[in-house]
Amino acid sequence: MTPAELASVVLAAAHAVFEQRGLDRAALPASTVVERPRNPEHGDYASTLALQLSKKVGVPPRELATALADELGRAPGVKSVEIAGPGFLNIRLDAAAAGQLARVIVETGAEYGRSDRLAGEKINLEFVSANPTGPVHIGGVRWAAVGDALSRLLRATGADVGTEYYFNDAGSQIDRFARSLLAASKGEPAPEDGYGGAYIAEIATEVQARRPEVRSLDDDAAQEVFRVEGVALMFDEIRTSLRDFGVEFDTYFNEKDLHDRGELDLALNRLRQQGHLYESEGATWLRTTDFGDDKDRVLRKSNGEWTYFAADCAYYLDKRERGFERVVIMLGADHHGYIGRMKAMSACFGDDPERNLEILIGQLVNLLRDGAPMRMSKRAGTVITLEDLVDAIGVDASRYALARYSSDSPIDIDIELWTRATRDNPVYYVQYVAARTAGVARNAAEVGLVPGDADAFRPELLDHEKENELLKALAQFPAVVATAAELREPHRVARYLEESVAASYHRFYDNCRVLPLGDEEITDLHRARLWLNNATRTVIANGLHLLGVSAPERM
Repeated sequence: MTPAELASVVLAAAHAVFEQRGLDRAALPASTVVERPRNPEHGDYASTLALQLSKKVGVPPRELATALADELGRAPGVKSVEIAGPGFLNIRLDAAAAGQLARVIVETGAEYGRSDRLAGEKINLEFVSANPTGPVHIGGVRWAAVGDALSRLLRATGADVGTEYYFNDAGSQIDRFARSLLAASKGEPAPEDGYGGAYIAEIATEVQARRPEVRSLDDDAAQEVFRVEGVALMFDEIRTSLRDFGVEFDTYFNEKDLHDRGELDLALNRLRQQGHLYESEGATWLRTTDFGDDKDRVLRKSNGEWTYFAADCAYYLDKRERGFERVVIMLGADHHGYIGRMKAMSACFGDDPERNLEILIGQLVNLLRDGAPMRMSKRAGTVITLEDLVDAIGVDASRYALARYSSDSPIDIDIELWTRATRDNPVYYVQYVAARTAGVARNAAEVGLVPGDADAFRPELLDHEKENELLKALAQFPAVVATAAELREPHRVARYLEESVAASYHRFYDNCRVLPLGDEEITDLHRARLWLNNATRTVIANGLHLLGVSAPERM
């Protein structure tokens, strides 16, 4: 019996009690939930339904809980119901009902854990969005791992998600990038405010190979060639490195398009219609202080130039005009100050900042070698890049390590730990269960042990303490996925895989033999345990997929 199935049984019992007592059934919810009690000794599941309904119908909670317990205790699959505290229901399932979960998981396969919890929500999720002036640095890599995992979680819970990468290909940083390429082409040092690193020389060389005539142009014309060609090459490199990291975006959006299509003027006019613009000292200002910002923001300078914030306004409006009800933006720790102005900007457009705009802040990442932070990249010169991280520990370990921690916490990634083939390496610990469950299934097939037809599956045989513990862990998966999506916290999936599934499976494996020994006859218990083994493989694979990490069959 799955948690959702048990929740339906609990609700059916409530309907029966209300009918028997003549209570108003309009007070009953359309659905309810059951949860795992913190202390396993309190039962398999707990329900607070009696507490929720007590005030609505004027019945003391323990009295209502007693009636619910009596009715629920007669339901098939329910072994016992105990009343705790002011009216909690602690429910125990019989072995057959609990064991049926293994069959449900195996038959559901890749769909197990998915739900429609966020169905109807249309979300634009923007992450990474590194400037096209250099390779993706380690802070951006964190957002690549977390953002991609979050997009998978949101889709797994029914949301309509569009992922987006915003290229800041307009503005002064692009000019500095072009000047740096021009200097490199001449063998000169980078400008004081320019970009260094071996990648600049590489791109400059590639531009000259593509456009040999650049050597004969004057500096202004040559710089324009380096700008156009260099940005395109950097775009390609960023896309390729992210693709190799397993991250693909639905949309790559260029800031320059906002300027070329006149969308900044469109945003300015919309804000003017809303009554939040004013002119001062020859500049155009947005009165964001009306909505809690610490100061008003300039959109257009007195010399006619647009500010970066003006482009932010136009980009936000563009997303909303494309039908996205919620705009989620992931930013680095150095952008914490953007939250107030962006929320105020959303309100200036007439939106609800709490509903329509969500900003997530990610903290710093350090890559450690021999216990000391790595400071320099061989190629980028100043920062550690995606390429450096993957070269050090691989794609799977990188994605898992970055998604394993709450994004609002700084993290240190120890190269020695994340390359170690031992249980203290979290990704190895989880992937080892994926490989072990696959190995058990292979070995079972070799000795003629197959799960058999679902109708012949005998779940009541799964009554060992460690089997029950593992079944409880597997049952939590849909709730973990839903909670991780709603709270925007992919790390919950990683910790669940480690602390609940992997840990429980290892204890099950050590105490409950799946394969027959020697010439031992294959029994229904062996088959039942194989179902449970295969269910574990399904949950591990589904969970790792949500993190963008592989579930190997061999290690």
